[in-house]
Amino acid sequence: MREAIYNLAIPESIAKSANRGWRSALAISPARFVLLFLVCGPAISASAADWSVPEQELARKIVAVTGPGAAAVTIENRSSLGRRNSEIVQNGLRAALEQVGVRLVPSEQAAAAITISLSENPGSYVWVAQIQQGQADPAIVMVSVARSGGTPPVHDAMPMSLRKTLLFSQDTPILDVAVLQEDAAPTRIATLDADRVSIYRVQGGKWQQEQSTEITHAKPWPRDLRGRLVPAKDHLLDVYLPGVSCHSATGAPLALNCRETDDPWPIVAAGLAGASSLLGAGSENHAAIPAIAAFFSPARNFFTGALTPAVGKFTNVPKFYSAAVLPREKYALWFFSAIDGFIHMVDGMNDQAARIDWGSSIASIKTPCGAGWQLLTTSSGDRSSDSVLAYEFPDRDPVPVSAPIELPGTVTALWTEPRGDSVTAVVRDQETGDYEAFRLAMACSQ
Repeated sequence: MREAIYNLAIPESIAKSANRGWRSALAISPARFVLLFLVCGPAISASAADWSVPEQELARKIVAVTGPGAAAVTIENRSSLGRRNSEIVQNGLRAALEQVGVRLVPSEQAAAAITISLSENPGSYVWVAQIQQGQADPAIVMVSVARSGGTPPVHDAMPMSLRKTLLFSQDTPILDVAVLQEDAAPTRIATLDADRVSIYRVQGGKWQQEQSTEITHAKPWPRDLRGRLVPAKDHLLDVYLPGVSCHSATGAPLALNCRETDDPWPIVAAGLAGASSLLGAGSENHAAIPAIAAFFSPARNFFTGALTPAVGKFTNVPKFYSAAVLPREKYALWFFSAIDGFIHMVDGMNDQAARIDWGSSIASIKTPCGAGWQLLTTSSGDRSSDSVLAYEFPDRDPVPVSAPIELPGTVTALWTEPRGDSVTAVVRDQETGDYEAFRLAMACSQ
């Protein structure tokens, strides 16, 4: 059994108060959902001539939502499948649905409307079914079908790639790692665990502990402990833990002044706060990103949803595990990975909620690639190890811009580094049980 950590797949509960505007958009344009689900779980092996296995699996997933009964079914081919294979799949899906008890009828006689989109990502065909029953929120189910061979379509080429570099590892839990000095590579770092902050310096090609100081706190930590290290300008660093914050002294040796407090945690990296332009070629001015902070629940592993300052008219958002921001021309688009299972997209005027196949860790990264800003997300599901993927948002639909980068275990923390151009991911290795901190950065494809 996997140890309880905050990056497990978000629970499958359905929020009772989904945003009305988002539901209306779904009703008008269900095809927009396809891009939300271009990256799925493990692919199903299937040859080009036999699609029966994924057809039957998708049919079973659909009937698990609708139950047996009358339904109107629409199937659209939005993939590179040729006409012949598309017709074979569409006929096979209708037959599979009838086999599990779905009676295909015209829309005016149907208790459910099912729209199936045949789409694809770089490695697989992705079949997404949107199910609408009465006035309830639409449900989404999907299967992924591995390509049997050949070259992926040209439009599937990924314009960017993620790179990972190991920063530090130890056999006890790491909450966060902060790079304090670097040349071509980091030369001095700080690490945070449940009891102390430690400073390490590279000597002879290896990390050697330079200093270490304990963290004082009166109350016991919550079981799934989270924490953050933030380098400061006028002193070495600040430390944030549930119900506790610490500030280092200005001089050496390292000393921490810790106090019980509910002070908010910064959720915007120093290199992103105040940023007002993109880095890529042809970039134009964008709205400055405010230094938003959020209040962390002292007894749990998530943020309460209270923000300071407000994001437009929103002083509160749903409780969330992590947050990220992407700038627009006149506003900043905020993403909150909420505990209700939805990704909430907040632009200051609207809160649009969508269920996307991501884990609970998200982070922003500022690069010279593409649109200049990307969103990194962890994978979801019960896999023993996680992957991280980069997305851009031309509008409110995520478009993958990198292939997944695999990590050796489950991600327990994902924070944007102070400069904003890299992200720290803390992972518990599935084989060794050690905790490893990686730096993730983006490379632009040539």
